[in-house]
Amino acid sequence: MSIRGKAKLLRIFVGESDKIRHNTVYEEIVVAARKAELAGATVYRGVMGFGKNSRIHSSKILRISEDLPLVIEIVDEEAKIDEFVPIIKKIFEEADSGGLITIEHAEIIHYTSKKNK
Repeated sequence: MSIRGKAKLLRIFVGESDKIRHNTVYEEIVVAARKAELAGATVYRGVMGFGKNSRIHSSKILRISEDLPLVIEIVDEEAKIDEFVPIIKKIFEEADSGGLITIEHAEIIHYTSKKNK
């Protein structure tokens, strides 16, 4: 598989402890991205941040260090990203959790998947 040219970068901000059923929201999103056959997803763990409620989350504060900010990034063709956004919104609704979704234009210079032998 090879992708090249105009694309979108989907960035999703969630809390590490946000749950949906018995899974974390970030795991649910990554699994949904795989099911949607998106090119890939990466989850980054932040060391400090705050969201809509302005409560600071930091790895330095022990009592809330389990709820650090996470960022999930997914890059793929524009149409595939556009189709995936409603799935994320549904996950947020089912989890009754906060979150932020952003999209940026991107250009894929090189992407190929490993050849299975």
